[in-house]
Amino acid sequence: MKYVDEFRDGELAQRLAHEIEAVVEPGREVKIMEVCGGHTHAIYKHGVEHLVPREVDFVHGPGCPVCVIPMGRVDDAIALAERSGVTFTTFGDMMRVPGGRGSLLEAKARGADVRMVYSPLDALELARRNPEREVVFFAIGFETTAPATALTLLRARAEGVRNFSAFCNHVTIGPPLRTILDSPGLKLDAFIAPGHVSTVIGTRPYEFIVDEYGKPVVVTAFEPLDILQAVVMLLRQLREERCEVENQYTRVVRRDGNPRALAALEETMELRETFEWRGLGWIDHSALKLRPELADWDAEERFELPGDRVEDPKACQCGEVLIGAIKPWECRVFGTACTPERPIGTCMVSSEGACAAFYNYGRLARPHDTVPA
Repeated sequence: MKYVDEFRDGELAQRLAHEIEAVVEPGREVKIMEVCGGHTHAIYKHGVEHLVPREVDFVHGPGCPVCVIPMGRVDDAIALAERSGVTFTTFGDMMRVPGGRGSLLEAKARGADVRMVYSPLDALELARRNPEREVVFFAIGFETTAPATALTLLRARAEGVRNFSAFCNHVTIGPPLRTILDSPGLKLDAFIAPGHVSTVIGTRPYEFIVDEYGKPVVVTAFEPLDILQAVVMLLRQLREERCEVENQYTRVVRRDGNPRALAALEETMELRETFEWRGLGWIDHSALKLRPELADWDAEERFELPGDRVEDPKACQCGEVLIGAIKPWECRVFGTACTPERPIGTCMVSSEGACAAFYNYGRLARPHDTVPA
């Protein structure tokens, strides 16, 4: 298949649905965590959850890069943006993420020079054009977006662009999955691993899930047929009592990942001792920081930041959503006090957030077998 509509073929989807019905064990509930927020949105946009039997329960994981940023780091970003002479650049999703002192969009309304960019290279170009200003890029995301930051930093160093720096908040996918697997009382049977992250890191980093926890994993892409095929593959593993890391996304993903991207990360970044995740707390060796050799382009080294820890709003249950403990519609403020227009938590802000997916596609506390009108 070559075109997107081929991965959304209704007849093929029905055939895969029948295959799932044939392989699932009647009466045995199977909880499958789709780690990536992109998968969550695909599932609910295309109604994939209505094509699988009620025994299959999709559980939403922590793979939304915007959702896991803690409020304290947002406040640090606002502090940077409000410094005199600073132009603060960020992806659009982060503009409305609430911190303890509001959001970057509100800081912009107060007069801060906050600008939305589509890539770190846009921020670097701003720095070239405005040598009298300090241009800071809000570097967020899993291993998917980290190579773009790394390559931009290498270019800034090579060109000697000294008024550019990155506020690094890149995180890694393995440690939060281990934290979830170690959580008491959270029963998961299998994992749909993130496709975009895996294009960079490959399938090898998920092997600990199989080796140490005995849970099957399938790496898959983001179209409905991809996800349905991944479910078939996981159910077959469970039925045959196999436990492997399988790769459905063979058209892009390799076991050892993208060597060039990984080399750029190795040259520019290293693991932090610990990092705070929204909903998961502090997780050791779960995030990246710039290497000392790049201190001149590291916003945390160049500027003094508050570094305060900020508690999430008590009404917000984003943390429980991020680890799959509750569905979004089970949150106390979902769809009432918390909406995409006036979000309280990150899961409602991000284009990959589980709460946004449920809200935008009409999944408002409906039972499994009811198809939205």
